[in-house]
Amino acid sequence: MESILEKIAAHQDYIYIVVLMVFLGIEVIGRVPSVLHTPLMSGANAIHGVVIIGAIIVMGKAGEGNYLALALGFLAVILGTVNVVGGFVVTDRMLEMFRHKKTPE
Repeated sequence: MESILEKIAAHQDYIYIVVLMVFLGIEVIGRVPSVLHTPLMSGANAIHGVVIIGAIIVMGKAGEGNYLALALGFLAVILGTVNVVGGFVVTDRMLEMFRHKKTPE
């Protein structure tokens, strides 16, 4: 139990930052009109390529025989890829609505 408390005390500043980010994110998302949620979320999903890069780094740094890190990294790569592709698909569909349709001659 003491080791957990020591780790919390050592990383107390990081914990404060994460908690503040959560509250800031809730405030920002809560003030966005509902009409803009789909465009913002599709753009955010497309940006999640950072998750894929982070997962690849975790898999590369995993020690020999650390199958938990490899499995979680692989799962993060798969889910991150699905998220990125889904973001691009939704964004493309939304942009398709604003393109001028050709009139038949």
